[in-house]
Amino acid sequence: MTDRTYNVLFLCTGNSARSIMAEALLRERGAGRFHAYSAGSHPKGEVNAYALYTLETMGLPSEGYRSKSWDEFARPDAPRMDFVFTVCDSAAGEACPAWPGQPMTAHWGIEDPAAVDGSDIEKQRAFATAFRYLRNRVDQFCAIPLHRLDKLALSQRLREIGEMEGATSPNAVAE
Repeated sequence: MTDRTYNVLFLCTGNSARSIMAEALLRERGAGRFHAYSAGSHPKGEVNAYALYTLETMGLPSEGYRSKSWDEFARPDAPRMDFVFTVCDSAAGEACPAWPGQPMTAHWGIEDPAAVDGSDIEKQRAFATAFRYLRNRVDQFCAIPLHRLDKLALSQRLREIGEMEGATSPNAVAE
């Protein structure tokens, strides 16, 4: 077993919902093993209230999250990422910055719960569903024996996680 702590960045266009929930999940479920971060290509500037409500409902801390640009993580003084996961299709299709350290990447796209129109109950249900899909992916990721897999096997496993239930585009690969 290795004592190494890995840095993981979750990307979405607005960094207001899916990437925030993924960051919160990995902080909780991968504590001690991973440092989780999130960012967006075009951040909304605020975290979606339903994302925060979902975190609270699921028993996770909802304090301290902010919508921020992925440029913060491309600077020379930023933490070196080991993994970068896109959780929305539009972010996966964008030209990402050159991440210091050449992290492993994968696309874990799921539907945007913030795009759901309807009643509060329908919106809460969409966020709960997105949270479940993200939790399943994060749990699978946390179960990988990272220190035992070569880069090719690890890359394949990361792609498989992105193809789990709820995937928006099972064959998409992050650049």
